[in-house]
Amino acid sequence: MTQHPRPMPGLANHTLREEIRDYWSRRSETFDRAFGHRIAPGPEAAAWAQPMRDHLGPEPLRVLELACGTGEVTRLVHDLGHDVTALDFSEAMLAVAKAKHVGKARLRFLLADAGQTMEPTARYDAILCRHLVWTLTEPEAAFTDWHRVLRPGGRLLIYDGDWARPKLSGRWAAKALALWERLSPDPDYDGALGERHAAIMERLPFGDGLTAARLAPMLEAAGFTDIRTQSHEPIARAQRRTNGLRNRLRTRVYQRFILTARKG
Repeated sequence: MTQHPRPMPGLANHTLREEIRDYWSRRSETFDRAFGHRIAPGPEAAAWAQPMRDHLGPEPLRVLELACGTGEVTRLVHDLGHDVTALDFSEAMLAVAKAKHVGKARLRFLLADAGQTMEPTARYDAILCRHLVWTLTEPEAAFTDWHRVLRPGGRLLIYDGDWARPKLSGRWAAKALALWERLSPDPDYDGALGERHAAIMERLPFGDGLTAARLAPMLEAAGFTDIRTQSHEPIARAQRRTNGLRNRLRTRVYQRFILTARKG
């Protein structure tokens, strides 16, 4: 029987990263219209910003935002007075973000891979990211790199969730949304890319689910300390105040979390 060589891990991950980059580049065209990506001003923006206020503190910091996408979180952390480098590996996403923030001081955009930033050692006071960690192809290497680019005592802030399956209390909402989608598809959710998203997810290390409990020991192994989690519920409550029924249901499906840590 002919033996076919297995692809080298690095090459396989490179191919997957390229596929992920292309997927998110295509999503850039409709990204801000999909629930959970655009951050509405008012209560929702305030809820997203509160963990930044709490963990980063009032003094201006040099912040690296990983996977900035279309620049929604960028706006919040920049408006708190920090000096922000917003990084993404999709030129299409960066183009949208740059257009939103043209002319702003204390803000630069960087085309680079969040899993291997290539930024100087100990350059930043803080790193933050939203909905990035679950997409990492080599999470341990990424966390080591993030630890490297932080100065001693630097801070890490992660917003993420378990997108692999509904939480127990969210199954009824997931079923209602599935029925709703069959009867009236949501044009802002890029349905044509749904199967492609699923195919990518099943090949990711966190494709079977990301939780704070799973993430914490990996960060500790990379050198992070003072690892803490907090509820995402204040953000979900704020989203329910300003959205219609379909999107209010979406806030109830998945287990989301906020995690903070420091460089030891």
